[in-house]
Amino acid sequence: MTRAPITENDLHAYADGRLDATRRAEVESYLESSPETAERVAEYARQIVALRELVSPALAEPVPQRMVSAATRLQRTRVAVVAAGWMALGGMVGLLAGGIAGWNLHTGTQDLAASNTPAAIVRTAAIAHATYSPEVRHPVEVGADQEAHLVAWLSKRLGAPVRAPKLESVGLTLVGGRLLPGDKGLEGSPVPTAQFMYQTQKGNRVTLYVRTEVPDHGETAFRYAREGGVSVFYWVDRRFGYALSSSDMVRDELLKVANVVYRQLNP
Repeated sequence: MTRAPITENDLHAYADGRLDATRRAEVESYLESSPETAERVAEYARQIVALRELVSPALAEPVPQRMVSAATRLQRTRVAVVAAGWMALGGMVGLLAGGIAGWNLHTGTQDLAASNTPAAIVRTAAIAHATYSPEVRHPVEVGADQEAHLVAWLSKRLGAPVRAPKLESVGLTLVGGRLLPGDKGLEGSPVPTAQFMYQTQKGNRVTLYVRTEVPDHGETAFRYAREGGVSVFYWVDRRFGYALSSSDMVRDELLKVANVVYRQLNP
């Protein structure tokens, strides 16, 4: 069967992490033969991250108190109008933040007002996964051949010891890692975060997102979410927030990996 030609829509969908495994492999094969196009697609992905960073402060803002106070004094119908207008504004900002992908967190019960909540961590981790896992030439900043340097560097930047779990037992090898821009931490200052990337023999990638300064409520149970086509298992442990992301694994497969990661981080 003749393979469909690669279109500009395919390239944008690839940068957004919205292609199925078969089509993504076809696009990756095409990009390997066209370095100029590969760099252009990488720029698409960087633009998505830049858009999110641009509007994330607005997303984190609560509804202004003056609007809340005014709404309580209005009749029910006018309250509905005010609320609908605010929700519409939030929707437009969210659309910009997600770029073409239209990111929507489907947990439904988590507070997204603060950047260090588990739900916000999931969203950031999923966006980072979709941005960097499709990269052909520069998926990581520091490769697995410099693992000791990578771990030491990220530990220094995060201000706490971090580790790159060994996941060969579940068919994953370390590709490397990178430092990610930080959202606000408990003290209101940006907190650098880390991403470790792993890969199967088929080339499917899994990323582990790590950040510090997360409120510790004494609960370390795994939680699952879907964000923009990315599956994520996330948990909080001793003020560390972890999110394991994959665009290819089904829930049970990713959970198996999450259990291995957790055991290694908590021997």
